[in-house]
Amino acid sequence: MKKAKISTKIKLLGALLIFSMFVVTSITIYLNQKNIKDALIVNIAGKNRMLTQKITKNILYLYQNKKPDFVELDKAVSEFDYGITTLKDGNTLLYIKNAPTQEINAQISKVLLLWSTFKYNVKQFKKSILLDDKRSQSSILYYINNSNNELLYEVDKIVTLYTNHIENKTNFIKKFQYSAMAILLMLVIYSMSQLKAIEVHANALLEKSKEIGDLDFDNIEPLDIDAESEIAEVADNINCFVDKVKSAIKFSSSAVIQSKLASDKLEELTMEINDIIVELEDKSIIAKQLDKSEDMVLESTEDLIQSTKKLEHLRDELDSLLATCKIEKKD
Repeated sequence: MKKAKISTKIKLLGALLIFSMFVVTSITIYLNQKNIKDALIVNIAGKNRMLTQKITKNILYLYQNKKPDFVELDKAVSEFDYGITTLKDGNTLLYIKNAPTQEINAQISKVLLLWSTFKYNVKQFKKSILLDDKRSQSSILYYINNSNNELLYEVDKIVTLYTNHIENKTNFIKKFQYSAMAILLMLVIYSMSQLKAIEVHANALLEKSKEIGDLDFDNIEPLDIDAESEIAEVADNINCFVDKVKSAIKFSSSAVIQSKLASDKLEELTMEINDIIVELEDKSIIAKQLDKSEDMVLESTEDLIQSTKKLEHLRDELDSLLATCKIEKKD
């Protein structure tokens, strides 16, 4: 199976780390912004809860003082309308969306139903103050006192539902952040392990290059590295080079031995010729010995020619070494 390239691994790991950090950062910022909006929504719901009490207190005050000053009352009613509508349908100016869950939406609808009746009675109470209709004022005041607690309770349920919703989202954010941190940590650990493996393989190549530098080819073992494609390719090239050099050295050693044998024969021949010239006086015998020596010279010359051819073959073998390794590298 072909190994992935080092550059591919580094690019892939870098892309994963950058993508993971971007996703984590983006989602965290988005969720934090949502929490800010949720806090604003809870504040609006809490204010509506307070407004129910403020409206009731204003009505009691108007009933006791008999003064048609409705500024505070009208303001409280308008604020309640604005708040409950924002909770129900959202608000584009405040970037608030409508109710996030079906349960919250149903509770807001329930409050709106109660509020419509409550608001109608507030309006009727204002009319009774202007007309000084004490009987009507008493009956309306009785209704408001009885319905106020129910409206307050239902508005308070909205606050509780939103609070629980925010807490659930906060817990989700925490879990998401912990999970994202764990994923990033695993990516970092994996990246470090891959870099360590690359370092080990590079050190193996360095040690092998030192062995080649010592020119001790007989003791060099082939590189067996299960590594990235670039390192595996370098290892194959080194093994190819070592094998070729070993083969050339072996062939060269054989040629040297042959040359030495031929040299020894020539030296032996020279000594024999000298002995023949000194010891023999008969010309015919000398001629015979010279013929014999000539045969020996011819034989030695043939040995030298053979050795020369082997040396030339060694040269050709060494010349083709580099070309062979280049071809294998391209393949």
